[in-house]
Amino acid sequence: MESLYRKPFPWYGFLALLLCICSWIISWLHLEPFSSYAFFPLWLGYIVFMDALVVMRHGTSLLLRMRWRYIFLFAVSSVFWWIFEWLNSAIQNWHYIVDHPYTPLMFFLLASLNFSTVLPAVLETTEFLFTFKALRPGLPAYDPGPRLPLPVFIILELIGVACFILPWFFPHYCFPLVWFSLIFLLDPLNNYFGRKSAFAHIAVQDWRFIILPLGALFCGFFWEMWNYFSLPKWYYTVPYISFWKVFEMPLLGYLGYLPFALELFALYQFVTWLTWQKEDFLLI
Repeated sequence: MESLYRKPFPWYGFLALLLCICSWIISWLHLEPFSSYAFFPLWLGYIVFMDALVVMRHGTSLLLRMRWRYIFLFAVSSVFWWIFEWLNSAIQNWHYIVDHPYTPLMFFLLASLNFSTVLPAVLETTEFLFTFKALRPGLPAYDPGPRLPLPVFIILELIGVACFILPWFFPHYCFPLVWFSLIFLLDPLNNYFGRKSAFAHIAVQDWRFIILPLGALFCGFFWEMWNYFSLPKWYYTVPYISFWKVFEMPLLGYLGYLPFALELFALYQFVTWLTWQKEDFLLI
């Protein structure tokens, strides 16, 4: 039955792949003056290529469903990652190496542009994984699932507050809690407001919602791989686990991509509620 949804590979997917490959070459060979600005076109190519794959395999895609609203993903993604940059000011787990000095305004604008690709990349990759029937969550996309009982809601919120506060006071020991704080703070709120939530999937034992963390882990491999020979780039100083590195990331650090995906999802659902959007356009 799945084959009935398949379409020819869209023309824009070939252009996206070409953009991705050219930007990759420019980034790794440090071809000035373009290499400083290669991150955004590299990931834009990846995002649009993945979208084309989804069209080919499923007949629809995030870009086709959202149309001009697709830009919204990039805008909120930039804001999302600046939140994580602020959280990192407490734990100091990642740092940047730049190829030359930037003015504060130029750094802000370039970083914001690059950060704008994070959410679309994770969502497009997740949609690609969704095209494999065995990976699809059991809870339909139109169904937000059951409401959490009030005592559970309160307990989860208190855990979220603790996860948010403790890294500021004990960053050396509590840095992993950064990757859970927004899940426990925002996901129960989304559930309360009738939006989609990870905890609703857990409540109905829909463990195939792991597709979303897998999408982020898939992206994580490419983030770290493409970063390795690039400049500007980032590196990590993570207590206790800074060994067995795969590219710049410690091997155990890749586990952080799993809750990170749920934080992105919670942030996105919360923003769609704040902006009075009834539709999130997601397949999950």
